[in-house]
Amino acid sequence: MKTLSKILFIIFIVWIAIGIYLLNTEHEKAQIVMGLAVFFFSFIFMPVFIYHRYRKGKYKKYVLNDRTLLGKMKKMDEE
Repeated sequence: MKTLSKILFIIFIVWIAIGIYLLNTEHEKAQIVMGLAVFFFSFIFMPVFIYHRYRKGKYKKYVLNDRTLLGKMKKMDEE
């Protein structure tokens, strides 16, 4: 999954570079290429990246719930 994310990111960077080149040369399909790059980023790359980052529950240490908030508040009171 990690290599898939890297490959998709490289594809996105190359796609944007081609789109910028086409915009600078005023190609008639430049807007379509850039729009498809944004579509690719939004609906293909980002869901794969988010799934890869959060699939093993790594996010749980960043989620604020009652227990973590109370622990932080107690530490602040002690100081």
